[in-house]
Amino acid sequence: QVHLVQSGGGAVQAGGSLRLSCEVSGATYSRYCMGWFRQAPGKEREGVANIDSYDRTTYADSVKGRFTISVDNAKKTLYLQMNSLTPEDSAMYSCAADLVHSYCTSSFGYWGQGTQVTVSS
Repeated sequence: QVHLVQSGGGAVQAGGSLRLSCEVSGATYSRYCMGWFRQAPGKEREGVANIDSYDRTTYADSVKGRFTISVDNAKKTLYLQMNSLTPEDSAMYSCAADLVHSYCTSSFGYWGQGTQVTVSS
């Protein structure tokens, strides 16, 4: 019943920017942890950033200062603004949501379909 629908992926040159979105449907929430993950071929899934009900955010060291996670509660949409992209950022990006806790516990129950981000040099 709960679905996360992503959009915003694509191809960009190094130094460029992209914004990913993740709309949560089928649920009304006030407590959450939402996050972005990425996975490149042959590599493990990596947590990129997350945000909780209190607007507390965390970022992987590799993206600090370049990526910004945010949520629009009225639109029930999660965003990831990605700036200063490098080829190392190329991956399949997926959003995830924990709608049980008010804080991030790494227990994500719902996942988006994923979207490809390709950064060329």
